[in-house]
Amino acid sequence: MPKYKHLFFDLDHTLWDFDTNAKLTLEDIFAAHQLHEITKADFDVFYQKYLHHNKIMWDRYQNGYITAEELKWKRMWRTLLEFKVANEVLSKQLSASFLEILPTKTIVFPYTLEILQYLRNKSYHIHLITNGFAKTQKSKIKNSNIDHFFTHIITSEESNSMKPEKEIFDFALNVSSAKLEESIMIGDNPDADIKGALNYGMDCVFVKHTETPCDFVPTHTITHLQQLEAIL
Repeated sequence: MPKYKHLFFDLDHTLWDFDTNAKLTLEDIFAAHQLHEITKADFDVFYQKYLHHNKIMWDRYQNGYITAEELKWKRMWRTLLEFKVANEVLSKQLSASFLEILPTKTIVFPYTLEILQYLRNKSYHIHLITNGFAKTQKSKIKNSNIDHFFTHIITSEESNSMKPEKEIFDFALNVSSAKLEESIMIGDNPDADIKGALNYGMDCVFVKHTETPCDFVPTHTITHLQQLEAIL
């Protein structure tokens, strides 16, 4: 088994429970902005419409068709249009509220703190590679009390590239002074994390918290973070 020294974790959906935290945030926003009255719909209906448009806009952002700023507010705009509410000002207010509240949520996946402590005790250099927005991601890990585990936090904004692009992995190894053969990527996204790492020649662990299919063959696959102890 290779002797790894540098571990590159994804954050959202791998360590930080994005879906749960995002839903809690949207519930807060729905109530605060009285969206029940504005949309004439209950929260669950609004939430499902948001999930649909959020995925579409993230895909467009990751493929370079829209900017980060467009992503932030247009997912709200498109969701409101489902309820015949064409209000750009409100869309931008909802976006600002979402990005302000989301990083304050602190739910991580089971065994996150334990596995990070275990890995640090074994003297690994632990880093993050994330396509999320830099300010938001750094706030998430600080509020979740896991920031002290990471030596470097590599974001798409700061590297001017995104997983699965080669450039973000180049940036990560350069910043961390890591060698490729001593590095491993740990993440949940088949395209961004697994395909990105494999194309780069880096070993990887597919963290399968859900039934998300993976068309690639990861170096390792786990369904619970504690299973990393058998690999590392």
